[in-house]
Amino acid sequence: MQNHFTQEMASLKKNIQQMAELVDAQLNFAIQAMQTGNAELCKFVRSRDREIDAYDNLIQAQSENILALFQPVAGDLRFVMTALMINNQLERCGDIAVNIVQRVQKTMESRKLLEETGLLQLGEDARAMARDAIEAFINNNLELAESVRSRDDQVDDLCRKIFNDLIAKMQTQADTVEPGAHFIVLSRHLERLADHATNIAEEVIFLVEARIVAHQ
Repeated sequence: MQNHFTQEMASLKKNIQQMAELVDAQLNFAIQAMQTGNAELCKFVRSRDREIDAYDNLIQAQSENILALFQPVAGDLRFVMTALMINNQLERCGDIAVNIVQRVQKTMESRKLLEETGLLQLGEDARAMARDAIEAFINNNLELAESVRSRDDQVDDLCRKIFNDLIAKMQTQADTVEPGAHFIVLSRHLERLADHATNIAEEVIFLVEARIVAHQ
């Protein structure tokens, strides 16, 4: 029984790490697509979303089976609980990658406005938070997890600035209304990406220190 439990835990760890690496790659391609307007990258990101969904279902089933069959305690229980929570956050990050490229596809003719808005910086900041949160989880890096949490307000501030700047442009330049609306939605996707990264970082802190920091 103990050997079976060890094997199941190892399989769960392997699968969630593979999912994290896949989501990390998806986000990288999505931000590249936003920066370059590469239509092929957009298609590539959308084509791989089902693979992330498959991992989501697999990890959820594995976690539930471990809880039901083995009733883990202490650190093992924390890991399974964290795996369930982080799995959910990773799946949503994968969805955001798809949402990003969908907005890129709809605004191919508005690259100049995109570059003027600060969205590229917002994308880099949110992407960096997600990358660091995933690395913190894979390596149980508490310091990196705390760093991710500390950057969330900075992303929120930039998102508000972008919103206000876009509204000002849309009020005075009629040709910016349609792309501006898409860019406002895009900024919200990027803000949510940073939020999910923060949530992952908080789960890492719970895993490593058994300390709940959400909503503090």
